[in-house]
Amino acid sequence: AAAAAAVMRSAVTRLIRSSSPVSSSRLSATILLKNNNRAFLSEDAHGDSKRVDEPFKVEEAETVKVPPPSPDKLLVLGGNGFVGSHVCKEALDRGFIVASLNRSGKPSISESWADKVIWNQGNLLEPDSLKDIMEGVSSVVSCVGGFGSNSYMYKINGTANINAIRVAAEKGIKRFVYVSATDFGFVNYLLQGYYEGKRAAEAELLSQFTYGGVILRPGFIHGTRRVGSVKIPLGLVGSPMQMVLQSAKPLTRLPLVGPLLTPPVSVASVAKVAVRAATDPVFPPGIVDVYGIMRYSEQK
Repeated sequence: AAAAAAVMRSAVTRLIRSSSPVSSSRLSATILLKNNNRAFLSEDAHGDSKRVDEPFKVEEAETVKVPPPSPDKLLVLGGNGFVGSHVCKEALDRGFIVASLNRSGKPSISESWADKVIWNQGNLLEPDSLKDIMEGVSSVVSCVGGFGSNSYMYKINGTANINAIRVAAEKGIKRFVYVSATDFGFVNYLLQGYYEGKRAAEAELLSQFTYGGVILRPGFIHGTRRVGSVKIPLGLVGSPMQMVLQSAKPLTRLPLVGPLLTPPVSVASVAKVAVRAATDPVFPPGIVDVYGIMRYSEQK
């Protein structure tokens, strides 16, 4: 038995020695790390460490000056009109680049803000002429509209805006705001071409700009309106009416006369909401009525 045990121990010893390629003498490992032409030695297996001659230095990366993003370019269609001029001024006050397209080009406005607008002369009834003007534009606000015969009103309120909406969509413009009009009930029948044109443009906008189209539907818009060299203070009537009627919303549901009780809204409020809707990517798309315009205009 003793002889058998001795044989077994001898076999195990030979097996251990043959399976280990490492010498039984002191084990040590040297790891070479190259960084900035310096070598570092790792601790050896017995725990003895060797100090590094120099501490590891991290060189600070060179500061790269990135230019600030350029402000968005806002195109205002009908920027020389009552609402359009206030939209231009509001956008400039908020630091945006503002361009405008009008049939007459630069208007004869002596106010300082008008010199900061890039004025373009063009016709919305000629779609091909709009493509160059919409180059580099990030958003559009249309304040185009007019009165006249039914056919003329449909052309100006409907066809002209539809052309602009389609060209903007082709150019990949992200947001389009259309200043439309509220429903005044039986008045719609008296101005059939006006409202049919407005609603046709609205339908086109909701189709082309599902996620970036906003329709504002104000009623009577008050403020100081310029007609030639004469300023008409519409706020003298509109402002008191707004104060009285804005709390009478249930009355607007009355048949026939109800829509006539829709409260007026200031042109400053319409301009403020139009610019915000055109430039704020989280502004919800869809239709904003007069109560929504007043609510949004009160927000900072």
